Amino acid sequence: MKSPFPKGLFEWGLIMIAALSNKLEEKIGYEFKNKELLKQALTHSSFTNEQKINKQRNYERLEFLGDAVLELASSKFFFLNHPDMSEGEMTKLRSSMVCEPALAFCARDLGLGEYLYLGKGEEATGGRKRDSITSDVMEALIGAIYLDSGVEEAEKFILKFILSDLESKQLFYDSKTILQEKVQKNGQVLRYELLEETGPDHDKQFTVEAYIDDKPVSRGSGRTKKAAEQQAAYAVLIEWEK
Repeated sequence: MKSPFPKGLFEWGLIMIAALSNKLEEKIGYEFKNKELLKQALTHSSFTNEQKINKQRNYERLEFLGDAVLELASSKFFFLNHPDMSEGEMTKLRSSMVCEPALAFCARDLGLGEYLYLGKGEEATGGRKRDSITSDVMEALIGAIYLDSGVEEAEKFILKFILSDLESKQLFYDSKTILQEKVQKNGQVLRYELLEETGPDHDKQFTVEAYIDDKPVSRGSGRTKKAAEQQAAYAVLIEWEK
């Protein structure tokens, strides 16, 4: 008797991801008129390469568009909501809120990684949790919503999932600066030490330890030393707030 299920676990996984896409629509509160746009926004180049699909059907072009929409929407938001801020202050705040670690942080809140179409190799090496991928998909999703319904719906998504709860998010985004200021105020010295550097050149992973007065207080990891330090600083701040 022929099995009704796909031959391999990989193929079965694709069916599960397609079903999960509907759950993603429920989660973000937006239903796509053109479902192909959603699928494209979730499709990594490793999948199109492996499946020998037209490479233009991965998320990279949508990411390009979404990046522009995000910059416009966030600029408008800070301009209208912070009338006393200077151009330089708005630029700094916008940059901290829409940088790769910040978007990856938002993507984790959405659980975006579980909805991705990845090639087997990317899947095996932890692509679903890679900040560089999930942050790109966040922008691709914005681009997809923009094409599907226009700038108003795209802005709704941005305001709800990226520019919301800014006080809490800024603690994460600016954790190094905030921790440095607190430590200096106490007359202490903060430093970071690189513990480990792993992975190929195109996908490095750094692990650092934070020290206050030469006492180790936390560790952090990231794709850059700066991102790893940010994670370590954030861990200290969260511990202090308990």
